[in-house]
Amino acid sequence: MDKITTKLELWKEIFIKNIPNIAIAIVVVFVAYFASRGINSLISKTLRKKIKQESVRNLISRLSSAFIFLTGLYIAMTVLKFDDTLKAIVSAAGVSGIVIGLALQGTLSNTISGVVLSFRQNLNIGNWVETNGYAGQVMDINLNYFVIREADNNMVVIPNKTILEKPFKNYSLTTKMRIAITCGVAYGSDLKKVESLTKDVISTNFNQEKIGKKTEFYYTEFGDSSVNFLCRFWVDSENALEKLKAKSDAIIAIKSAFDKENISIPFPMRTIEFMDNSKLNIDKVS
Repeated sequence: MDKITTKLELWKEIFIKNIPNIAIAIVVVFVAYFASRGINSLISKTLRKKIKQESVRNLISRLSSAFIFLTGLYIAMTVLKFDDTLKAIVSAAGVSGIVIGLALQGTLSNTISGVVLSFRQNLNIGNWVETNGYAGQVMDINLNYFVIREADNNMVVIPNKTILEKPFKNYSLTTKMRIAITCGVAYGSDLKKVESLTKDVISTNFNQEKIGKKTEFYYTEFGDSSVNFLCRFWVDSENALEKLKAKSDAIIAIKSAFDKENISIPFPMRTIEFMDNSKLNIDKVS
């Protein structure tokens, strides 16, 4: 007990003696924390005028923020006279770094992929993309994962490595999208009238001259119960939702115009023909 008491008394004296240093270290850590947050915001606002890619701005601001905080942490440890501890940590880092690197290959790969994705010109936060079976708006690109918000408001988190290794479709790279609508009309319909009416409907609802494109109309086949056609036109759109809405509006407008002109869009039908009984060799059962 005497040894324990002596040790506790020694620690107490050391603690009391180092109270000023501890107080300074705590203040330094708090200042570094709030300074890192301020630097993050300041750099992000400063780079907004010079760098258009939000992902690159976020990467630079986060790295700067981490550097400021780590610098403050180093100063705090120096104030507490942990210099020898820091030297031991740095010395051990060289040896353990290899082991940790091998153990965290996947994580390091995602980190490097996150840096690469942040600097890609054809991908940015806010774009509408489709990749790995998911489609939605890019919400964040950080050093570990890629976040997409789907149309149903669900968030999808995808590892950066997966995004980098597989192809993706970016709807936001172009402001124009082409929509294709397939339909069929009854065999008794005036096909030239159907074509003219369909083109007029598209031109009225979607200004093709403003976009600099033309409406395309082609009859594609004699179907089982209808003559089928394909109509293609262009709309100003940067994401799949706008494209889907435009296609829905076009279908509604075409159906309404066909109804007014008594143009039928037939259901699938089958014609059954019965042979004349006199031509059949049927044995009558008495």
